[in-house]
Amino acid sequence: MSDPSTQPNLEADRLELALRASNEGIWDWLTHERKIHYSRRILEFLECTASSAPNFFLPPHLPVHHLDQPAFIRAVGQALDAKGPETLAVDARVQTGSNEWRWLRIRGTVVRDRDGHAVRIAGSMIDISLRKAAEEQIEEERHLLRDLIDCVPMQIYFKDLDSRLVMANRGMIEYHGFSSNAELLGKHDRDLFSNAHWEKAAADERRIIETGIAMTEQLERETWREGGETFVVTSKFPWRDKSGEIKGTFGVSSDVTSLVLAQRQATELANELQQKNQSYEEEVKLAHEIQQALATTGFPCVVSQNGNRLSFGSRYLPISDLAGDFFEVLSLGDDRYGIFICDVMGHGVRAALVVSMLRGLLATQNLKSRDSAEFLATMNAGLTSILKRANVTMFATAFYGIVDLEELTLECSCAGHPGPVIAGDDRSLQLCTDRSERGPALGLLPGAVYSSREIDLGGIRRLLLFTDGVLEAENEAGEQFLEKRLLQAAGGDPEKNIEGWLDGILESVLDFSEGHHFDDDVCLLGIEIETPAG
Repeated sequence: MSDPSTQPNLEADRLELALRASNEGIWDWLTHERKIHYSRRILEFLECTASSAPNFFLPPHLPVHHLDQPAFIRAVGQALDAKGPETLAVDARVQTGSNEWRWLRIRGTVVRDRDGHAVRIAGSMIDISLRKAAEEQIEEERHLLRDLIDCVPMQIYFKDLDSRLVMANRGMIEYHGFSSNAELLGKHDRDLFSNAHWEKAAADERRIIETGIAMTEQLERETWREGGETFVVTSKFPWRDKSGEIKGTFGVSSDVTSLVLAQRQATELANELQQKNQSYEEEVKLAHEIQQALATTGFPCVVSQNGNRLSFGSRYLPISDLAGDFFEVLSLGDDRYGIFICDVMGHGVRAALVVSMLRGLLATQNLKSRDSAEFLATMNAGLTSILKRANVTMFATAFYGIVDLEELTLECSCAGHPGPVIAGDDRSLQLCTDRSERGPALGLLPGAVYSSREIDLGGIRRLLLFTDGVLEAENEAGEQFLEKRLLQAAGGDPEKNIEGWLDGILESVLDFSEGHHFDDDVCLLGIEIETPAG
């Protein structure tokens, strides 16, 4: 037999579970006090602690959005009034601890003393931000749809089963010489046209209702009750409700003169679009040429004071005019050189725009005073800020290394990118293979932290930086090339110069892949290290 003393706790637990399932929180305010009690869920909504939570039911109601304050103040004032209602109900935007605005549905029950004064108000709050956003989107879409219907240079209308107008666009209203929608609604064609026309129109609509078969592009001769005639091209269709039942007809009409004018306008618009499309294609071609030029620019041959030498080579194979792969070789001074490779999500204009953003961020970096981890953190902060302001979800994987040619070391950091391959006299291996060495991709997490490591380049002949288009090349069996085969290809003939080495790697991938082609952009950056002793 259960202990009666545990019953209140059980009821409280049940209430807490029910509120958690409904995503609601509870609040309780003794109106003679400034303090207010919020449940944990409401504190989560407000993004604050119990000690810092504001009682926004008290003037000046600062956390409440200024556009919502009039309705909020009115609702609270009515609840506090001795003759006010027994409930408080209001929706309002409230500023959270992170300075974001969150829509809350606020409901409360008023407890009054014998004189009717409110002594306590308690109730619930629920975050309705998503619902409000959806409602605003639906309302905006309705507005846009109505604007579209009203601005289309045709007559658009809906009729019920008795062929009476229930909806008409602005073109239809103006065509019939009325000034408002109300003047036209409910009218039948017999109210507007002679018997010869309305009887045929009504028969057509009755046939559509009975058969469900539309009537399209029919030339009609309209004879008006007041005299005169017009010609229109009309299409009529069965109007169905969401269950598929026919509830009337709807149609689209235009007079012949308007149609001719529309055709002329359409021809002009087509020519304009053709010119714009040609201009766009030229701009895309120019952007493609710029990308190619930046990816194939000749590299300097770098020699340090102690005779160590760096040589560079690259291969760039985009699968579309605009790609998201790019690399940079940066002179940092004091025989130090930055090597950066990046792969932006997707292809086309979006990816190319993000590449431009990253190049812009790269140009603003104070490269000489930063290590590789700090470099990636700064790039990530800049990209996440831009993407957040644009409300766009994109990301880019990247690798950045700093070669000290004098000391023969590589200090490097990785942002979700495949680590480079190093080829030495007796070994060929891939860097940054451990998960702890790979930070998150750029553009995903503001404030992301990246790790770095330093590698001795003694005995290392070459480094290969690459994008994942190489790894994802597939053969006829659906197998991917992956890192193991890349290591074998990179450890090939050491007697080849760097250009022959890169060509050999590409040949190995193409020989392996089905159809000898790539399914993703491919970008290779090769670095050759020569020392006086070797």
